[in-house]
Amino acid sequence: MDKPTFNAHTPDGELVTAAVAGSQKALTLLIKRHQDWIYNLAVNFTGNTAWAADLTQEVLIKLLTKLSSFRQESEFRTWMYRLVKNHFLNMKRGKYASDQLSFEQFGAGLDQLPDAAVPRLENEVEEKLLVKEAKISCMKGMLLCLDREQRMIFILGELFEFTDTVGSEIMEISKANFRVRLHRARQQLYNFMDGKCGLVNKQNACRCARKTAAFVRMGYVDPVRRLFQQNRISDIASAVQQKVDDFAGAVTEQYQQLYQEHPFVSSPDQVAFVKELMISPAMRKTFDLGEEPQ
Repeated sequence: MDKPTFNAHTPDGELVTAAVAGSQKALTLLIKRHQDWIYNLAVNFTGNTAWAADLTQEVLIKLLTKLSSFRQESEFRTWMYRLVKNHFLNMKRGKYASDQLSFEQFGAGLDQLPDAAVPRLENEVEEKLLVKEAKISCMKGMLLCLDREQRMIFILGELFEFTDTVGSEIMEISKANFRVRLHRARQQLYNFMDGKCGLVNKQNACRCARKTAAFVRMGYVDPVRRLFQQNRISDIASAVQQKVDDFAGAVTEQYQQLYQEHPFVSSPDQVAFVKELMISPAMRKTFDLGEEPQ
């Protein structure tokens, strides 16, 4: 009997069925297809690329242990994001998280940072990239002022543009509740930005270039590695197939556009990590993935 052929267009459900039956190729394709989305969600949820990489591995371990329980009663991605949501919201306080600041505390912290010239680099392009890194770092810091549930709903509904049908299924709440909570998260974040951030409201004093030197000095920005821009694939808007030209110009839409312009980056490749887990028969039995990898 011929072995099934898998490719980039094979539906998730077929890959899951084959992976549970022991196909390592199907499992590899499944991981490659979804690891970037898990990682980018984690980057926005934690504001820290190292933590995001660790979280992605933890989620993939959990996905492996539960893969055989996927009954294909919903889309695999919806099922996967629900697993991600539960892991992120239920992890212990203090793990992969700094102390949560209120928007008022975050704003006061920005005010206290001294203005200074952008650190001199080799060329003007490098300096612009450094300021961009500071902008991304600051905006991801603002996201951390939302509580965990608000942050998750904001990332799903505003950045990834999941519909209320999908978002409510992931969050396990009603569609109306999902819309209300998304509205509140957007309102809190964008009201703060409109009162403090100078990216859209030019009357505000805060400018990314003025704070870049302080961000570098305090360790919030790595001027060499520029962690939030490494391994860029596209921007978030392109990843979710949302054209920037579609925005009508309202203030909230301008702030959404700022977030969707953040890089959508490739995850550290988790395939080797997963293969390592699957070396021993005992480990495969633990993960309930069949007897022999194919």
